[in-house]
Amino acid sequence: MRKAAVFFGLSSFLLAAVVTAQQAGQQQQAGQQQAGQQQPQGQRGGGRGQADPKSRGGGQCASNPWNCIDTPNPLPKVDTVWLEEMTWMDVRDAMAAGKTTVIISTGGIEPNGPFLALGKHNYVLRANCEAIARKLGNALCAPIDPFVPEGAPTGSATGHMNTMGTISLREETFQALLTDIVTSLKSGGFKNIMLIGDSGGNGRGMGAVATKLNAEWNADPVVAHIPQHYDYKSVSQLLSELGVTKPGMTDDGLHDDPGITMNMMVTDPNSVRWEARVKAGLATINGVSIADKTKALEIGKKIVEMRATNTATAIKAAIANKGKSGS
Repeated sequence: MRKAAVFFGLSSFLLAAVVTAQQAGQQQQAGQQQAGQQQPQGQRGGGRGQADPKSRGGGQCASNPWNCIDTPNPLPKVDTVWLEEMTWMDVRDAMAAGKTTVIISTGGIEPNGPFLALGKHNYVLRANCEAIARKLGNALCAPIDPFVPEGAPTGSATGHMNTMGTISLREETFQALLTDIVTSLKSGGFKNIMLIGDSGGNGRGMGAVATKLNAEWNADPVVAHIPQHYDYKSVSQLLSELGVTKPGMTDDGLHDDPGITMNMMVTDPNSVRWEARVKAGLATINGVSIADKTKALEIGKKIVEMRATNTATAIKAAIANKGKSGS
């Protein structure tokens, strides 16, 4: 009986606590709504409200002229193609100058042997997207999306999800993410939205999203998946033509190869653990040495240049064809 009394007493106390918390929450919500009604949106210094059609930059035009759409940028033009490195005024001015194409890159977080960072594809895209945008001359790069399908997120006995550190999205989550990113860039006024990937499992989702949105919006803006960027066969061919690889060379059996290693090095040699590998006598992959950093970077830059040229050509064709990628 005593245990029952304690139990029911505790239950009564918890019930009373829940009710009290609910009442407090309701009162707080009502107070916030009342405060919001008393403080008109247009009079706030910051926040997301856009009561004044001239307001931009996260604040209100009435509060500070630097929040006004037509206020000149107080700082010099920046030399970057990356949206995340730009202020809103930088983006506005770049678009006004004709940079109305934006590239969305999808990479991954996956295992790549003992030498390459999990973000392998993201390091590749950091070098390649910039090269593509600069080659086009009228393009910017959205932040790289590192979250892509790598297998069932719940884990698997096979594939990348059997290795710690891997991050995966379900296919429907990936497509929803891309849809929101593309839609955001459309809302920002971009006229051409191009999707490129550097991992084999990304293509289906990018293609599906691009095809769907391009049709829904009647190619305004043009949305296209550019599969020509994910073309490692051409990288292998280039390495063969340069004499870097030769028939009969060893294969280390790793999720790694000379082309992607040297492409990554253009962004950051530490992403392939270059210094540590040289010290450990492990600066080779599939029989190709990367010990000479200058030579490896020279080859890496040729890889970036070739991939950027091919992708830029395909982007131009896709825009001309209103969303159909070039051949």
